[in-house]
Amino acid sequence: MKAAELFVRCLENEGTEYVFGIPGEENLDVMDALLDSPIRFIITRHEQGAAFMADVYGRLTGRAGVCMATLGPGATNLITGVADANMDHAPMVAIAGQAATHRLHKESHQVLDLEQMFQPITKYSSRLLTPNTIPEVVRKAFKLAQTEKTGASFIEFPENIAEMAVDDYPLPVKNPMLPEPARDQIERAAVAISEARRPMILAGNGVIRAKAWQQLVDFAQRLNIPVANTFMAKGVMPFKHPLTLGSAGLQAKDYVHCGFEEADLIICIGYDLVEYHPYLWHPSRDRRIIHIDTMPAEVDAYYPVHVGVVGDIKHALIRIGELATPHQGHLMRPLREALIKEMNACSTDEGFPVKPQKIIWDLRTAMELEDIVICDVGAHKMWMARMFRCEVPNTCIISNGFASMGIALPGAIAAKLAMPERKVVAVTGDAGFLMNVQELETAVRINTPLVVLIWNDSGYGLIKWKQMNQFGRISHVDFNNPDFVMLAESFGAVGVRVNSAAELLPTIREALARDQVTVIDCPVDYAENLKLTASMGEMICPV
Repeated sequence: MKAAELFVRCLENEGTEYVFGIPGEENLDVMDALLDSPIRFIITRHEQGAAFMADVYGRLTGRAGVCMATLGPGATNLITGVADANMDHAPMVAIAGQAATHRLHKESHQVLDLEQMFQPITKYSSRLLTPNTIPEVVRKAFKLAQTEKTGASFIEFPENIAEMAVDDYPLPVKNPMLPEPARDQIERAAVAISEARRPMILAGNGVIRAKAWQQLVDFAQRLNIPVANTFMAKGVMPFKHPLTLGSAGLQAKDYVHCGFEEADLIICIGYDLVEYHPYLWHPSRDRRIIHIDTMPAEVDAYYPVHVGVVGDIKHALIRIGELATPHQGHLMRPLREALIKEMNACSTDEGFPVKPQKIIWDLRTAMELEDIVICDVGAHKMWMARMFRCEVPNTCIISNGFASMGIALPGAIAAKLAMPERKVVAVTGDAGFLMNVQELETAVRINTPLVVLIWNDSGYGLIKWKQMNQFGRISHVDFNNPDFVMLAESFGAVGVRVNSAAELLPTIREALARDQVTVIDCPVDYAENLKLTASMGEMICPV
């Protein structure tokens, strides 16, 4: 067979369902081999969209999402999405075609050293130089992408290698098991928890990757310890649970910060430092920290680990929970009650443009608990992370390791392909939406019904928020937008504009019930940003 055919068989062997990408001259043989494969190739309209789709697919399924581009500019267009997957710890394998090996040693048309270019933003970057290395390279790329901490791999595939003859077969898929946590560290952690006066838990995305959310709930409940989550771990504790404190991640004093200030022991479970800098929640550097994760802790002056429990998170939580002494009372309950009161405050607000709190209230009301929101990056991300209630993990997907704008629309397409039985909403700002708006055509063409909810303020809202807080004036953040309704219709989608607060909830409900791609243009009142900052600045901790 051709090397390209062996390569596709190796992808099939890894359980690949979809390859997201754009064809090019240097991957013609792979594209032809895919015609005889059950793998579905999803043609995207930009390579960045393809990478974001693979990113979100990997995060939702735990299996490596696959994206592909041609050489040169096609490959460099993958970089943002690949970096996002790697820093968000989403399993992904990115593939790029390359010129024939006989011209890689010199200045040549569209030739860049892609293997080296992708090395700093992946766990593994390799070039196929002979056909018989394909089984090993593909197996290693998937193995490393899917092994904790999960992330991105990259394979460069020169066109002359792809067309060579080869007689080989894929390697068996065997992924490593996580080690059992050390007994002495389990015991030390249990003693520290038992001796603490006011412990709290900070749960990160690693809990979701480990599928350890039920063990986390049982652990917190048995020991009566309140739980805060990072943006990327929303839903890891159901918000309805009385021990849930909500999301930590705002760079200003919030209710959950009061919890960190009051705690004498902070139990970090599956916490990735890239999500939320320790200096923001532990500036005093004087609290005891227990680190429970699949990997040893990153070295950070603000993250001094008292006990590190490394290994299978599920087993660690079960064993520590059996040994530690439960705590009496829940002294941080007022923090939760204050947040709930704030969440409920704008549920009937009729102001227009619509307040962020009202948009979130109506969105949560319209969606089922298992439906999925893919959140873009901007001011709306901060509001969604703080106020969108999640009862189920992986139902509010936020990029907060790399935090790249433009992820919502392509990510929503991947979410709908990965979970077709669920409704999917892309929550995005007007700026983030236009960064990958071309993928509306992809969504319509492949018939992935989803809703795009645009928070429209005609500006870079998050930067404006920070500028006003820091300087009291704005600098180069305003722009004009197209008519989003007409734009949606030009792609073959449904476009709707919200003209009053009262229209929002029925508009979302109708969009979710529609078996089509729907774009909702909702003007947002970001005056609430500065009001939130002011209230945080004046906050007196309610504990």
